[in-house]
Amino acid sequence: MMLIESESKKQVLWFLLSFILLALCRTPAFAQPVSSAQLIDNAQRYDGKTVVYAGEVIGDIMARAEFAWVNIHDGQHAIGVWLPKKLSATILYLGSYKVKGDWVEVSGIFHQACKEHAGELDIHATSLHRIHPGYFVPRIFNRGRMKKAGILLAILGCVWILRHLIKT
Repeated sequence: MMLIESESKKQVLWFLLSFILLALCRTPAFAQPVSSAQLIDNAQRYDGKTVVYAGEVIGDIMARAEFAWVNIHDGQHAIGVWLPKKLSATILYLGSYKVKGDWVEVSGIFHQACKEHAGELDIHATSLHRIHPGYFVPRIFNRGRMKKAGILLAILGCVWILRHLIKT
C-alpha cells in the first residue's frame, strides 16, 4: 500500500515538474504571413479563413465612419485591407514617391469576393502591428542630367529654328 502511494506521488511530481518546464521554456508561435500571390492564386482555399499578411502601407488611409481602407503592398501585389479606424492610427508613413511606407503585419479574415464590399477581394483586419517604420526617401538633384537636358533642349531649339528657316 505504501509503495502505491509513493508511485502516485512520483507521477504527480513528474507531471508538475514537466508542466513547469514547459511553461518556462515555451516560445511564442507566430503565424507565417502569406503572400499576395498565394492569396490571389489560391483565393478559394483561403476564403473565409484567418490569414496573416505583411507589406508596405501605400496610398492613403481612406476613412469610412468607424472603419478605414488601407492598401498593403508586399512587393508583388497590393491588397485592400478593411480595418477599425483606431488600428489605422498606428500607421505613421504612407508609401509614395518620396516616402517609404510603414511595413505592417495584419491578421484578419480573407474574402475572395466580399459581400459587404461589392465583391472585392479584401482582408477584414482584426489586428495590425507595425514591423518597420517608414521613412522619407532622399532625392538627390543630379546636375549631370540637368546639363544633358539643357544640351538636348538647345539642339531641339536649333532644329526647330532651322526647320522654320528652310520652310520660308
